[in-house]
Amino acid sequence: MMSETRGNTDVVVLGAGIVGVSSAYAARQRGLSVILVDRREPGSETSYGNAGILSSGSIFPLNQPSLFGNLPKYLTNRHPALRWDFGWALKNPTWIAQFLASGRASQTRPRALALRGLINASLKLHRQWIVEAGAGERIRETGWLKAWRSDNLAAAKADQAALSEYGIKSELLDRQGISALEPNILPVYSVGLLHSETASVDSPGNVVKAYAQMFAGAGGDVRQAEIRSIAPDGDGWRVMLSNGAIHARHVVVALGPWAADLLRPLGYRVPLAWERGYHREFKPNASRQLRRPIHDAENAFLMTPMQQGIRVTSGVELTARDAPSCHAQLDQVVPLARSVVEFGEPVGEVWRGARPTLPDSLPMIGPAPRHKGLWLAFGNQHIGFTTGPATGDAIAAMIAGAAPSFDTSAFSPARYL
Repeated sequence: MMSETRGNTDVVVLGAGIVGVSSAYAARQRGLSVILVDRREPGSETSYGNAGILSSGSIFPLNQPSLFGNLPKYLTNRHPALRWDFGWALKNPTWIAQFLASGRASQTRPRALALRGLINASLKLHRQWIVEAGAGERIRETGWLKAWRSDNLAAAKADQAALSEYGIKSELLDRQGISALEPNILPVYSVGLLHSETASVDSPGNVVKAYAQMFAGAGGDVRQAEIRSIAPDGDGWRVMLSNGAIHARHVVVALGPWAADLLRPLGYRVPLAWERGYHREFKPNASRQLRRPIHDAENAFLMTPMQQGIRVTSGVELTARDAPSCHAQLDQVVPLARSVVEFGEPVGEVWRGARPTLPDSLPMIGPAPRHKGLWLAFGNQHIGFTTGPATGDAIAAMIAGAAPSFDTSAFSPARYL
């Protein structure tokens, strides 16, 4: 027999990735009673598989003016930066058209400014919470390095100038400077740009778990169950789970790539796509340690030191969320990663995740336009781990009737719903 929870529950947060856990903790900090629900343990889905970067400079989405110059090589499905599925594209022409339209030059600065505000607020919270959660040893204030194998100083300078326009510091490096920074890698890079204000962690999944434990320690309730549906119920909401129902005044949908499915019965057609990505970890060479994440600019992959080894991540795959895995991008870049840093056999299996992306590459942060007490927090594309804390903190502020710490107007769900 299914059990029910009734009474004075203020907030139910659906989804225990970085955004959901952050929403739950921030709401609990404001004195609200909060239940956090997911089918899996916190930090086990999309928030697990990223490069672990707390990136100050990820303010320029994939769809920016430079994308158009690269489209001819991307359309061949041979470049590791992007693969796309023809069948998925035929079924989603509107999303693709909106995505490309958002890449116009006139759309770049407004979105970059919006993301800059979101990222600044998030990095402040990450650095505070990771210490409060007892996981301070996981953060590394070593920056991250974007590097070019070719002598492409012009590209590095252009990147630096673009970041500087938004007050983001970086440092140009030549081959010798890169070797001084990363003495254990092979000298394959000619030019580098160090994002000096960026940090990274050695296990994003465990950081999310630590935040969830901090939430529980503050009196929050973490539950594991399948989420069936949500429906208005009097002056609040009824959340149907596989093991019962929860009643609350507010529901936060932070389900990432699964958010649109839950919202569809309420009449919301969310234009959500998925930047699928892959990673695999490899046993490190203890005498040739990598010190920070490195982004190989020309080959569009990241390699980053993690708790279990060297994690190599792939570029973007645009296809259906649950389509069969295709390891072509990862297979293409792992040998290239081996030409930079020495590592051994794989540790575990290939991981795949689906990063939720709206056509303008900005998340939804705010109230659903036609239902009181329904809050949307998803669509953070491939920078969800960086931006999760401030996304959740803004939602908690809105629920409490307070102003968020940054301008959320660009992230309003009403722009699509």
